[in-house]
Amino acid sequence: MKNIWLFIFCTCSISVFAQTTALKSLAAKKADSLFSQTVAWRRDFHQNPELGNREVRTAGIVANYLRSLGLEVKTGVATTGVVALLKGAYPGPVVALRSEIDGLPVTEHPHVPFASTITTNYNGQTVGTMHACGHDTHMAMLLTVAEILTSIKSQLHGSVKFIFQPAEEGTPMGEKGGAEEMIREGVLENPKVDVIFAQHIFSYMPAGTITYRPGGALASVNDMKIVIKGKSSHGAEPWFSVDPIVTSAEIITSLQTIISRNVNLKENPAVVTIAAINGGNRHNIIPEKVEMLGTLRAMTDADEELLKKRVREIVTKIAEANGATAEVYIPYSVHYPATYNDPALTARMLPTLQQTAGVENTILGPPMTGSEDMSYFQQKVPGLDVFLGGMPKGADPKTVASNHSPDFFIDESVFPLGVKTLCNLTLDYLEKKN
Repeated sequence: MKNIWLFIFCTCSISVFAQTTALKSLAAKKADSLFSQTVAWRRDFHQNPELGNREVRTAGIVANYLRSLGLEVKTGVATTGVVALLKGAYPGPVVALRSEIDGLPVTEHPHVPFASTITTNYNGQTVGTMHACGHDTHMAMLLTVAEILTSIKSQLHGSVKFIFQPAEEGTPMGEKGGAEEMIREGVLENPKVDVIFAQHIFSYMPAGTITYRPGGALASVNDMKIVIKGKSSHGAEPWFSVDPIVTSAEIITSLQTIISRNVNLKENPAVVTIAAINGGNRHNIIPEKVEMLGTLRAMTDADEELLKKRVREIVTKIAEANGATAEVYIPYSVHYPATYNDPALTARMLPTLQQTAGVENTILGPPMTGSEDMSYFQQKVPGLDVFLGGMPKGADPKTVASNHSPDFFIDESVFPLGVKTLCNLTLDYLEKKN
């Protein structure tokens, strides 16, 4: 009897594996055949970008197409987000697939016929608007994935939740948005999500490659505002002043010792950057106040707390030593935790990535000091965020325009690989959980 049950188990396992292999082959063919449609979506999104919490046109296109597939669609999630549910024919886990939908306040340098010429208002300023981080490509690929998986739903053991998330790049001051707000509004519930996958395209990673990293893959981010208050005087008589500019200069220099002397760089990278300093308006007047803006990046919670603690100590003590006062706001308006790829999930899905891109094109990458709010989803459920190469073959990664640049460029030939990656991660996960 024991041998009979073993035979039945092995036969069922082989059958499920064969079915998944066939579905992946079918998905791959569809990804190739839908290439022109994926490109068309991407170019339309690229030419018509919208900033965080303002993605009305974008969300409308996404929602209408998902409805046309017969999916259960919710709109207005976290202001402009769209969530669609695909129910497979058989019970099983719930896999979430996530794409961002917002653009950036960047004025594009026109080098493609579908370049953005959109301008809008951001924090009281008129700015250019551009998909300078690839969210247009993410949306186009995920819509294609939705079409493919819907076409085979009669053979799926489980469900797929498609999350089109607004405001990944942040919201205007005083507004809520992004992944954190979607979670508050229940995006990971009803039905409860078991695992979440995402991919992010990078302009300096070679086309045809998938880069992954278990554990901390992207850094946490805290923006900061530092206000130094002194005493104004004539520039010819600085002895009557408490000079906030000199004080700020000392602070900026000393903050760099946090990285060189406090963080164990053998274990994790970290960044302390002052990116803006504003004070004074005339050559012969020492101002009363200086304001600085900057960013902190860390790969672990412990290092994140270390950075915040040392910034506050250095700023307040140097200000005090100079007779000035200091106000330190961390975070000032933005905080994302580190993007943490569940190690067990990453190990389980690594063969899928290798099969999809090829072993030689599946690269274990270093930790990266960029940030993104996929991290909030991964705090709630196991998640894996992989990086899709978008750099044309033969280009030099040291000279191509980076993400967030007005010259940001993506080789569209990588879209089928991105589509296949998300399809295969979903299909293989559902197979291994059944």
